[in-house]
Amino acid sequence: MDSNNKKVYGLFNDSFPPVLDGVTLTVENYVRWLTAMGLKTCVVTPWNPEVPDHDNFDLYRYFSLSIASRKPYRYGYPKLDPFIWSKLRRVPFALVHSHCPFSSGRLALYAAKKHDVPLIATFHSKYRTDLEHSLPQWLVKKIMKRIMAFFEAADEVWIPQARVEDTVREYGYKGPLTVVENGIDLEMETFDEILRFKRVSRARLGIRDDEMLLLFVGQHIREKGVLTIIKAMNLLRDLPVKMAFVGTGYAVGEMSELIKSLGLEDRVSLHGIIQNREILKEYYAAASLFLFPSFYDNAPLVVREAAMMGTPSVLLKGATAAEVIVDGMNGFLAVDTPESYADTVRRIYADGETLNRVARGASSTLTRSWRDVMEEVYDRYKSIIDRHGRK
Repeated sequence: MDSNNKKVYGLFNDSFPPVLDGVTLTVENYVRWLTAMGLKTCVVTPWNPEVPDHDNFDLYRYFSLSIASRKPYRYGYPKLDPFIWSKLRRVPFALVHSHCPFSSGRLALYAAKKHDVPLIATFHSKYRTDLEHSLPQWLVKKIMKRIMAFFEAADEVWIPQARVEDTVREYGYKGPLTVVENGIDLEMETFDEILRFKRVSRARLGIRDDEMLLLFVGQHIREKGVLTIIKAMNLLRDLPVKMAFVGTGYAVGEMSELIKSLGLEDRVSLHGIIQNREILKEYYAAASLFLFPSFYDNAPLVVREAAMMGTPSVLLKGATAAEVIVDGMNGFLAVDTPESYADTVRRIYADGETLNRVARGASSTLTRSWRDVMEEVYDRYKSIIDRHGRK
């Protein structure tokens, strides 16, 4: 091993288990695979009442408060926690990688400067949209300036797929960008194995042969189109179609009320967060289609996870998330209306041959293992560290 392996690779993010989302899952897999490579790692994240398992890496948490409008998320206040700064001064970092520009990003920038090591910043989310949900426009502009200053200070800025560059440029970032994809941790060997698992999973979840299970996994927020899905279900009453939502978010109450007002309780179910990955894998496999009518997301892992289980997604035409989709080959595209989503589901329900072909296309084109991704990541880490040392 080289000398950098004796140092610490720091991963910084504003969410970590028990909070579950795509970025959290990304950080979890970074930790898992870097540790498997024999590297010493740490995660820096806001405090949460629940302590996640961290036997193989160091976990540094700092003072936080719950975000009322975005439960279960918490916002970190490192300025109110003197201990986190002293801890970071003692960690022998080789490199720091921030997956969020907010409180954890500020700590990452501090650690990088203090130890004179490179800072990588991955641009995961549409931050302006997040802020506009709960803040006045003048404050959004002020915070966005700070966010872009953070990315400008990074040695490298990574994006999870090429189309995300449109958002980054729109926000004003002019520097170079590197595409580093995310991976999938729900690995299957062959498509025949996937088909067998799909049959078993449907039986376990009580899905009849003539029924179509539709699935959404993610934050239950309006920006992800969850209300559009429920309204589309109201237009599919004549078909044996059921809808399962997995996750939580501020819109859960509104979703529940809409389901009741439309009389869809027997067709639409809210399952909350499913933390067990094996159980979640069964839901992905049992589903015929994954519905994701979101302009909000950049490169959602859930679409790729569904594809790994042979479940193609229905996304929105023109959405950043739909960059990887070729309509009718590895997924389906609709416009942002309940009618369009319902019509798309109806068409697919009537054409099992197309659904099977597209399921194969999704599985073969949208899946890449975390093992493969992290080998690329580590090679990039070494290169960045070497360049930084030659400055």
